[in-house]
Amino acid sequence: MNEAPKTIEPVRDETGHRVALAEIERLWGATPGTQEGDRLDVLMALVDTYEREQWPDEDLDPIDAIVARMENSGRTRKEFEAVIGSSGRASEILNRRRHLTLPMIWRLVREWKMSADVLVRPYALSPHPKTNKRRLSRPRLHRAAS
Repeated sequence: MNEAPKTIEPVRDETGHRVALAEIERLWGATPGTQEGDRLDVLMALVDTYEREQWPDEDLDPIDAIVARMENSGRTRKEFEAVIGSSGRASEILNRRRHLTLPMIWRLVREWKMSADVLVRPYALSPHPKTNKRRLSRPRLHRAAS
């Protein structure tokens, strides 16, 4: 027996946002023009409007957008690592030591439904901290004073 679909509620707060994202995740891939496909379209429009009001695109750089998506959708660092390819690479990205590559961006768009427009924006890398490691160099030859 088919259940009647839940009523679609406006997305007004973080709780509503998480509920809508979970439902979008469940409906992802629904055939357009079907009841589920139409429900997906409406939920995506509601979430998009809420996110644009809460986090205007011009305020987000790609790393801030990734962190916000992780926080707002309950995704973990391990899930990010799986998308990026390794824990080391994920750390470099989140610590702004390495830029996202185009394949990484494609996976985030496809798997996390993130905006490509935000992910392709340029962003500054953090300078590497200075270390106390000595440089290995060849010993210098000293000339005798004549």
